[in-house]
Order: sequence, then structure tokens, then C-alpha cells
Amino acid sequence: MRASFASGAEGVDVLLDALNSPDPRLRVLALRGLVRRGAMSEERWREALRDGDVDVRRDALEQLAHAASPAVVVLEDVVALLEDDDDLVVDAAAFALGEHLVASAVVALGRVATEHADARCRESAVAALGAIGDDRSRPIIVAALDDKPAIRRRAIVALANFEGPDIEAALERASEDRDWQVRSAVAQLRDDED
Repeated sequence: MRASFASGAEGVDVLLDALNSPDPRLRVLALRGLVRRGAMSEERWREALRDGDVDVRRDALEQLAHAASPAVVVLEDVVALLEDDDDLVVDAAAFALGEHLVASAVVALGRVATEHADARCRESAVAALGAIGDDRSRPIIVAALDDKPAIRRRAIVALANFEGPDIEAALERASEDRDWQVRSAVAQLRDDED
């Protein structure tokens, strides 16, 4: 879409028109162009996050993860997307919430980390909980040390933001994990602490 590179208000108008296109690919391109121009309003973010097409929702979440200080209502829409039917939307929502350190999302992220059927979603939720660093997520992250290897490795990294005897006990147990990469992550974390 050439309009996303055109200068002036005319280019923005073309992008805004494309944001309402019946073609999801044009909506994605319009979204990217508007983000590049810094022309995404709160309402435009909310519309993109509620789009009926999963590709548009995913792209909006990816763009939003790198946006500066989204509005609280926009981040509330992201929390709601943790219950989306598309696993990649849930994954992207968890990532965006972690990037923006949204403490109000801890409970919802905890549900994803412990209950979601897709391992990628659980892993992203654990990573987000670790980034946020809220004490309510400690037991959730420790429990993730009993999940699949990739999630156990992610939990080790997430535990870096916490201290205490419960964390030390969890790391000690993980230092003898059957997966060598989990053991390596524990060793790396301990080296970084020294």
C-alpha cells in the first residue's frame, strides 16, 4: 500500500479509509502505516484489537507491544484478548501485557499460565508474569517448573525478578531438572547473581 509511505494528510486519509476495508490484509497494512506515522488514536487501537479477523488482531497486538504508553482502556482490551479463540492472539496479548508491565493483568495471565491448552500461550503468560514481577504471580511461576521444558526454562528466567526462600528452593529443585537447558538456565541465573 503506497499510501503508508505517502506524506501529508492525504496519505493519512487513505490509510484511514483502508482501515475500514473489507480486505483484512489492507487493514493490517493501514494499521502499520498509521503506527509508523504516530496516527493511532485510542479508538483506532480499540477497533483494531476488536477486529473480526485474527490477522488484524494479531498484528495490532504486535504493534501495540512496541507502542509508547497505550491508554488504560486499550490495555483492558488486551487483557480481554487473553480469552480469544485464536492461540496466537492469546500469545501476542500476553507478550504485549508483559512489555507494558500491566499489573492489573496478573490474575488473567495466571489463568493462561496454568490453564491454557496451548503451551505457547502458557509460556508467554509465564514470561509476562515474570516481567511484571508482581508477588501474586510467584506461586504460578514456581508451578510452571512442572510444565513442558520450554515453559520450565521460561519460568527460570521469570524467577529472576523474585527473591526469597521459596524461590531458592524452586531453583534448587530446577537445578536437577531432567532437561539440560533448564539446568543451564538455573546455572546462568546464579552466575548473573554473583
